[in-house]
Amino acid sequence: MRKFLTSTLAAALMAVAVPALASEGPKLEHQTWAWNGPFGQYDKAQLRRGFQVFREVCSNCHSMKLVAYRNLEYLGFSDDEVKAIAAEKQVQDGPNDQGDMYQRPARPSDRIVPPFPNDQAARASNNGALPPDLSLMNKARAGGPDYVYGILTNFKDNPPEGVTIPDGMYYNETFPGHAIAMPPPIADDLVTYADGTKATKEQIAKDTVAFLNWAAEPELDQRHSLGIKALIFVFVMTVLFYALKRKIWADVH
Repeated sequence: MRKFLTSTLAAALMAVAVPALASEGPKLEHQTWAWNGPFGQYDKAQLRRGFQVFREVCSNCHSMKLVAYRNLEYLGFSDDEVKAIAAEKQVQDGPNDQGDMYQRPARPSDRIVPPFPNDQAARASNNGALPPDLSLMNKARAGGPDYVYGILTNFKDNPPEGVTIPDGMYYNETFPGHAIAMPPPIADDLVTYADGTKATKEQIAKDTVAFLNWAAEPELDQRHSLGIKALIFVFVMTVLFYALKRKIWADVH
């Protein structure tokens, strides 16, 4: 009986361990992010730079269907600026009084307009690969921001000896399997930042990751602030209750 239990336990442990090992991807290099930790907050200047990269580079292939243009006001854009950004794109609306659908400039209340009308069009323009929506990218991948940063910065022109990359694919040290359909999306001086920040590849990657994290967790600043206030409240109430307890029991002791 003991041997049976031991064998069963060993088999169960192996069943858990093997998938866990198989699911482990390449080791990620941990980066320092302004929003990490209980006191972390987004750097709005960095978010604006990240949005600039998304607007000029990423949005040519990737959608961000869960973010509305009006949400950009959090980054410091004025109402007029948000309206102007939205109006750069056309959306289908209707039907009108004649029952026809029509095109109109996007409004702040609209979600960010995707670059392709449907998945089939997206695949046709990207050699059969479907560029993922970026709304929740930082939350959808193990490693989150570090993983996305690794993907953006770890493309290599030549794979290691013995590694073959199929035609139309690119070698990336971070991507599981290392063969990725996306070409290297960023490089030094790819954009000219409006605030004058030097646009190195690493800076562009960090700014992009920051913007993607905000898109996935726009309430993070408020959540951290509320958590700190809750801790302060608990501390103050603890002190008051302790003082009250001392006063009530003073005569007894």
